[in-house]
Formats: sequence, C-alpha cells, structure tokens
Amino acid sequence: MNTPSEATAMRSSDDAFQSADQTVIAFGETLVDQFRDRNVLGGAPFNVACHLAALGAHPVLVTRAGKDALGDQLLRAMGKRGLDLRGVQRDPARPTGRVKVTETARGHTFDILPEQAYDHIHASLARMVGLSLHPKMVYFGTLSQRGDSRRALRELLGTVDACAFLDVNLRDPWVDADTLRWSLRQASVVKLNEDELDRICNLFSLDGATPQARAAALVSSFALKRVVVTRGGAGAWTLDAAGRIESVAGVPLSGVVDTVGAGDGFAAVFMFGMLRGWPLADTLARADAFARALCGIRGAVPATQDFYRPFIHDWKLETEGGRA
Repeated sequence: MNTPSEATAMRSSDDAFQSADQTVIAFGETLVDQFRDRNVLGGAPFNVACHLAALGAHPVLVTRAGKDALGDQLLRAMGKRGLDLRGVQRDPARPTGRVKVTETARGHTFDILPEQAYDHIHASLARMVGLSLHPKMVYFGTLSQRGDSRRALRELLGTVDACAFLDVNLRDPWVDADTLRWSLRQASVVKLNEDELDRICNLFSLDGATPQARAAALVSSFALKRVVVTRGGAGAWTLDAAGRIESVAGVPLSGVVDTVGAGDGFAAVFMFGMLRGWPLADTLARADAFARALCGIRGAVPATQDFYRPFIHDWKLETEGGRA
C-alpha cells in the first residue's frame, strides 16, 4: 500500500492563489498526448488547472504520475506555471499516462492506453487533500474512473462540501453506464456537447423532441442544478433546474489551428465565472470566446501568459485580484 509520503507537498507561494473562495480541485488524468510530430502534456484536469491558475484562481490537481521521465516533465511544467503540487502522487510501478493522437480529416482520434498511473490515484491521499483545502468546486470526468481512481474520487467527493462540476468527455471504449450514472448523481453542473447529450439520453432512455427537452429530462432525472451544452462553432447554451435557458450564438470558426482542448478551456472559464459570481450571460459568452481563441493556437494550453492578458484586461481581473 502506498503511503502519504508519495504526495508531493509543494505549494504556490503566490498569496492570490490561497483564497479558499477560489480553490478548485481538478481530479483525474494527467497524460501526454503523443501526436505524429510532437508530445504535448495534457489531460482535461491538467488543461483546466492551467487555465484557472493563469486567470487567478487556485486550482489543485489530484492526480497520479509515474516515477519516470514523463512524470518529471509533468511536475516541471506544473511548477513553471505556478500550480499547487500537493495533490500530485507518484507511482513507482505504472507509467505516466499516454494517449496516441491521430489527426484525420474529420478531427482527432484518441487511442487512450490502459493501466496508466492516473488509473490508480490513492484514495486516502485524495481524501487528505480534500480535507486540507476545503475547495469551492471539484472538477472531474469519467475517464479517470476506469480503475482504482474511482474509489479515490468517491472518497474525495464524500469529504468535501463543494460544487461538483462534471465534464463528460466520453471516450470510447472507456464509456461505462454505471460510472456515468454515478457521476451524474454526484454532479451539480454537467458540461457536454450536443452529441454527448444525445448519447447519454439514449443510454438512459430519456425522451425529448429537442436538445433543450432532452437537457431538461437529464436535469430532472439526476437532480442537477445546471446543464451546459457546447456546440463548437455554433456557440453554447445552458439550462437550469427551473427550465431557464441562456445561450450564446456562434459564428463559423476561422483560422483554426487546433481544436484539441477547446472544451477544457470553455469549462475552465465557465467555472471561473461561477467562482467570481459573473452574470450567467457573461460567463457563457466569455467561455465561448476563450474556447474560440484556443482554436487559433497549437495545443490545449498556451505556452506563455501572453495569451491570457487580453482576457484578463477585458474581464477586469486586474482589479479583482486576477493575475496580470
């Protein structure tokens, strides 16, 4: 059995990151996307944490990496971005997660390898991080629940009093109805795209003649507070438990370089807006604009802070304690 000494106990020295009201635990996979010509550090929780940190929140990754070169690279990248490392575990037996990415005319395909370090996040260590942080929100998905990490997520969510934000991110063949059902029951807010909405409603026999009707059935069936539905270049919309709908209209994407990670960027900004108490219409529009901007660069996370500066300025985060 692993011991608490495996958890890396490094913290950011930036006082702005230490506000409990801005603390988000991002639970799950950290991995390397292996493209034909390059390796890119990623995983939805990693991407979300990087964006939240750059905007001025206090994200903490609860994840597990191998004691290998890729794991060392991951920690160096996190440290460079000022991320709080106390939730990172190291696995002496299993490798840092890898995904083989193939770029096709219809988009990207992902070969997600099994038995990676992030499949075995230690439950007791995850619980300890939750107890020490008192997060405002917990971000999680379904991919990291295919192994022992499922118990760690249950321990974590059972420990904290926080808004649970589920980013569905269905990835075949790692789609399990029982895991998805449990995840939906834990969540307060669920983000997904229209294809995933249709797939989940079909899986659980939820009827509805329109996407909005299907979203309402999903909200009602799982006692959700809100569903957020992304539509790529067509924009996004959200529906709450009272049936209220807010939407942002899209326009065709131009100058697309890479769409990988755009959904993670949308999720990060939507959560950030929830943390900051932005009006819902602003939160939705800003999340959509941020995701669109990410499609204009290569990779899911910008290489420097320069990418974020226009958003920090436009959203007046300098005067709210955001990072300039």
